[in-house]
Amino acid sequence: MALPKSQQTKLLFVVKFLIHAICLFLLFNLYYQAINDNLGADPVEAVLHFTGIGAFNLLLLSLFITPLAKYAKQSLLLKFRRLLGLYSFSYAIFHLASFLAFEVQFDWQLFIDEIIDRPYITVGMLAIVILFSLAVTSVSSLKRKMGKSWQKLHNGVYLAVILVSLHFYWSVKSEIIEPSIYIAITLTLLLLRKQKIKNFFKKH
Repeated sequence: MALPKSQQTKLLFVVKFLIHAICLFLLFNLYYQAINDNLGADPVEAVLHFTGIGAFNLLLLSLFITPLAKYAKQSLLLKFRRLLGLYSFSYAIFHLASFLAFEVQFDWQLFIDEIIDRPYITVGMLAIVILFSLAVTSVSSLKRKMGKSWQKLHNGVYLAVILVSLHFYWSVKSEIIEPSIYIAITLTLLLLRKQKIKNFFKKH
């Protein structure tokens, strides 16, 4: 049953406020703990893992919204996809910035070499490029101007989530249980869109 419009507006405000508050607090707390040396023996690894897995979780959550809304018959849930997607991109940018600052110390030649030489960084950068293109075209005015090409571009999120899965899997040195679980979740979410993805490739 659909809520009255006034209640929908209030619910939208509350949920979006909570998303903002939680995502921003977790980021602030991460770097606060890092500055105060409270992240254990390898703080750089802790920061990279937290921002990376945070970006992945938010991306998966944004993809989970559509089948959940369809199953629950609550179209209001769709109002949260863009915000979750934008925070996924934001966490990915912090992940990249932390890598640049702590791992290669803004040595741009070394950074380029890492992208070329390390496949997990290559696919990670490709995913960030796709997420960037989705983020900058997420505003309503651009969506209207782009028309049908907007949806074609934003279907790139399916490629992005696959690349992120590979990035995570290839980045681990020995423990593959966690990335394997994430791959399974990713494949499940893609299978729920099997017909849509088939139709997309038929047109291209």
